[in-house]
Amino acid sequence: MRRVHTPLCHFVTSPPQGRSVACNTVSSQTGIESAEAEVNQPHGRRGSLPTISPLVGEMSRKGQRGVAAARHMQRLLSLLCIILTLFPFPAFAASKADVEAQFQAWIQKDLWPEARKAGISEKTFQAAFTGVTLNWDLPDLEPPGFPKPREQAQSQAEFSSPAPYFNEARLQKLTATGRSLATQYGPVLRRIEKTYGVSGPILLAIWGRETGFGIAKLPNSAIQVLATKAFMSTRKDMFRTEIIAALRILEHGDVTPDQFKGSWAGALGQPQFMPTNYLKYAVDFDGDGHRNIWTSVPDTLASIANYLVQKGWQRGRGWGYEATIPQAVSCAQEGPDLAKPISHWASLGITRVSGKPFPSDELRASGMMLVPAGRDGPEFIVTPNFYVIKEYNNSDLYGLYIGNLADRIAYGSGAFQEKWGDVGKMLRSDVANMQKALEHKGYDVGGTDGLPGYKTRRSIGQWQEKSGMKPTCYPDSSMLGVLK
Repeated sequence: MRRVHTPLCHFVTSPPQGRSVACNTVSSQTGIESAEAEVNQPHGRRGSLPTISPLVGEMSRKGQRGVAAARHMQRLLSLLCIILTLFPFPAFAASKADVEAQFQAWIQKDLWPEARKAGISEKTFQAAFTGVTLNWDLPDLEPPGFPKPREQAQSQAEFSSPAPYFNEARLQKLTATGRSLATQYGPVLRRIEKTYGVSGPILLAIWGRETGFGIAKLPNSAIQVLATKAFMSTRKDMFRTEIIAALRILEHGDVTPDQFKGSWAGALGQPQFMPTNYLKYAVDFDGDGHRNIWTSVPDTLASIANYLVQKGWQRGRGWGYEATIPQAVSCAQEGPDLAKPISHWASLGITRVSGKPFPSDELRASGMMLVPAGRDGPEFIVTPNFYVIKEYNNSDLYGLYIGNLADRIAYGSGAFQEKWGDVGKMLRSDVANMQKALEHKGYDVGGTDGLPGYKTRRSIGQWQEKSGMKPTCYPDSSMLGVLK
């Protein structure tokens, strides 16, 4: 029997990275050959019955089914070829070797001209990039020619209770080390406080939180990390600025390329400054002519102090106080834009949990309400310095961690007295939907990102009050069917 070959399609597409697709030929012989085998099967095999040849012009049902299947497959492949022609898929991913080659070309042809314009010498540039390859283990990468990473659906629980963030064992260990270092570096800390007005315990708390007082290992080459991210991260423009700043640091001679270590995010040295922040805020406090935040403790601590001062630190003030806010006082009054004299908050019946009065010299100064877990957790009256600490890491919990650790180092105090509630049962997508609903009603939630910042917490409290509900100032599942 004649075998029939039906050409389906053959085409080549050429997207930017190049790709070829070929739909070759499909034979419809599959079922026909099985029919022929049935007809020509030899007789007399043990345990087999003689086959009956089909009538002329007919074939067995098995053969018919085979031909039907082959024809169905032929139609499917034809349809697929049409789809590929009209709607070509993205290019096949490039290999890592291809991307490495592009990276080396980018360094010499793209980055070097910009570095030269920024005053970087060829000697510094070549020394910085000798042996540098891409770091494929970094997060948030989009290698050219590779499929873009999918955006993760915000369906997972995003907000666990803050309690684990304040790990007591870790805080106690940092406190013990911090108090020992406060004695060891007492003269340096006093000189820094006199120069910048930032207390030693605050500096020690940040130093301890960031790198464990300089003990944490920084195994990453800062040049490799920054160059990788400038070449193929999701924030290339930002990291391009940072890599040029890093080259300026090397050009100045404060550190050699082999000592130029940082985190996986490109943050440098013991205070974890990004290169642009190093250029703005790092200082030479030990007088050796170099701003050395890698091995010099005086330079590290003074650089942190200078950073805080440049961000608005108010000399002579602390960060804030854990407080008790009466139920009759609305929790929907928090935020740096609602600052009032601390005497005002005291007049409402807000007191310190310690039982001590607010310091008399603080009563005229401004303070702000802070309820990071709404009514289901510790409550605070904070000073503007709290928000300066947040410039270091824009998180309420980070600011509170630094404040609490500083108090432990300074006064030997312990954990916050009020316990953190289990407020971590919301989905980020649900919070984002709440924010959109509140925005639609005219509230300022600070953006629909699914993160319950102070504007979102405040808006929830205001909406609850307006709706005749007891304000909790924090999103919870009971609002899902109501707030829409």
